[in-house]
Amino acid sequence: MEQDLRRQVLNILEKNSRLSPAEIAVMTGTDEQTVADMISALEKEGIICGYHTLINWDKENDDSVTALIELKVTPQGGDGYNKIAEQIYQYPQVETLYLMSGAYDFLVLLRGKSIKDISLFVSENLASIEEVQSTATYFTLTKYKEQGVNLARKKQDGRMVITL
Repeated sequence: MEQDLRRQVLNILEKNSRLSPAEIAVMTGTDEQTVADMISALEKEGIICGYHTLINWDKENDDSVTALIELKVTPQGGDGYNKIAEQIYQYPQVETLYLMSGAYDFLVLLRGKSIKDISLFVSENLASIEEVQSTATYFTLTKYKEQGVNLARKKQDGRMVITL
């Protein structure tokens, strides 16, 4: 039963972290103190790692650029992927880093001031890591959906507005 409640609380918070323990208690049919204690325990266990606000920067006329970078690497030793990851995630420009299966090993999500800024970062920092064999950079043009939220705007007639 407690595991089910934990899942419910986590699912609710993942969708809307602004809800209070009292609101979550009503939604889960439990009491506020139980929810507050559970959230505190989940934070201490490192299961809840932070609370974030999803912002549609395109509407804020933000000129920053987002890019996805594929890295193919040759890890050294048994802990090679972790050592490479530690080098990469230290950079503040790196928003997300995943170890992947498939044609490449790492997927890096970067945010920079310009295409040139990201290009320089990739060539001077990522590509210069000894274990990196190759990189492929993809710049984000339009975000339609992010973290389950539809960012696409629709005209009154139902057609999507496309802007670059």
